[in-house]
Amino acid sequence: MSIVQVSGEGQRRTFDGSQVQSIAEQVFSAMIDDDPSALVLWAGVFPALDDPLEAWVDLTGPWTGRVALTTERATAHDLSRALLGMSPDEPVDDGDVVDAFGEVANVVGGNVKTLLTEVGRLGLPQVAPSAPPMAGNVLHELRMAWRGRPLNIVVTAAE
Repeated sequence: MSIVQVSGEGQRRTFDGSQVQSIAEQVFSAMIDDDPSALVLWAGVFPALDDPLEAWVDLTGPWTGRVALTTERATAHDLSRALLGMSPDEPVDDGDVVDAFGEVANVVGGNVKTLLTEVGRLGLPQVAPSAPPMAGNVLHELRMAWRGRPLNIVVTAAE
């Protein structure tokens, strides 16, 4: 996995994909499932998502980039139900999905930000079928399984 090196204001920090994976596992365990094994690396070929939904936050400052989570809409609904303490068959509206899935991206992104530097800003979480394009390089792509369903986590560095 690639290592990101950030220099700024006399500081130099590095992080790698295993730290991003650890952040995601801890966030999901703390916020959604008490079971740390509910979010694991995907085994095998990662499937194409039929009805994707993406939640992301942009980071600005000495390092500019994006942290994005993508899954199928139905999985985002189930993730929202789990986060909000709803029963599995309880209806969840689009506003709740935007709030809940966006909050997960916000917390993952905020934790990634702490790996980079103390200065910088975390943008507001956004949720849509896809994020607007960001010119830059994908630093880390983690193909994960949440409760056996595909969830992709991508960290991008802006140009």
